[in-house]
Amino acid sequence: MLDHDTAPTGDKTIETAEDLSSIAFGFMASKALFAGLHVDLFSALADGPKTAEDLAKAIGVPLNRIVMLTTALASVGLLTIGDDKKIENSPAAQNFLSKQSKYDFGDYLRYQIDQQMYPFLLQLNAVMKDDLSEDAIASYKHWMTDEEQASVYSESQHAGSLGPGRTLARKVDLAKATSLLDVGGGTGAMTISLCKEYPELHATIIDFPNVAEIGWRFISEAGLVDRVRYIPGNAVEVQWPGNQDAILMSYLMSGVPGDDVEGLLRKAYEALAPGGRLMVHDFMVEEDRRGPALAALWQLQHMAFTPEARSLSVGWLTEAGRKIGFAIDDVDALIPAMTKLVVFSKPA
Repeated sequence: MLDHDTAPTGDKTIETAEDLSSIAFGFMASKALFAGLHVDLFSALADGPKTAEDLAKAIGVPLNRIVMLTTALASVGLLTIGDDKKIENSPAAQNFLSKQSKYDFGDYLRYQIDQQMYPFLLQLNAVMKDDLSEDAIASYKHWMTDEEQASVYSESQHAGSLGPGRTLARKVDLAKATSLLDVGGGTGAMTISLCKEYPELHATIIDFPNVAEIGWRFISEAGLVDRVRYIPGNAVEVQWPGNQDAILMSYLMSGVPGDDVEGLLRKAYEALAPGGRLMVHDFMVEEDRRGPALAALWQLQHMAFTPEARSLSVGWLTEAGRKIGFAIDDVDALIPAMTKLVVFSKPA
């Protein structure tokens, strides 16, 4: 059953100055979150509430700064402050921002979102006017040639993709598949999840050389060196191995120039074995262009460093796939209100 989430998501328009201010000043809340991660505040609170004085000693930050930061974080719901003045993690902070948590993705927010994605938005005004400076980042290909930046991005993205990878493994049945091609697969977080779920699966990951070098460490740590290999290179340009039972493209189409998207679909069709399945996981907006907000904002973020990126929607993508010859097996949300999963199949 296809779930297109067709209910409008952007019908509420803002009416007051306060509503406008909450958008305009939203960056302050995100920076407060990042500052909390930077000093490991949420991990320091993982074992229970603390006074501001105890917290200041625990993380080595002056008391006045702890008071200011925790007040800000409490005001946006990331912390709670009790009547006894003790400070405590909110449930979301406890579950996802503490290094003691199984589901922690704080490093993804701290390194990739704060240190890389946040500054990229400073390019957005220039992108809109087609006025990027010569030294600006204008593509993933350009960006990933920098070894240091590739390392920061890849390591943090790995942390952010482990959860969605586990969800993907539950949503798509690959029990009969023995070969997987993960195109633009980064450090292999999703490949690792799929291989752990399906013991007969062997995988090939295509990604930039700097990324592949980092990814091999994660593959080794996962004990999958006999089942996973890398093809270092630009996924748009390198030759793909054929006769694949399954192909995965996660966050790939939103990060390449729009003219390359249909080419990726055609390459996938050619590389699949008859009856094979293509899984596309990405930020996708609704056909009415009203949202969801997180998907739309992420697409805008990608455009800040890939000016020719296209805005993906489920309707456009499925129609493009049908024209090439794919059947549509399923459409579902993978990360609620943010990403979609479209599963195509090549006729047997």
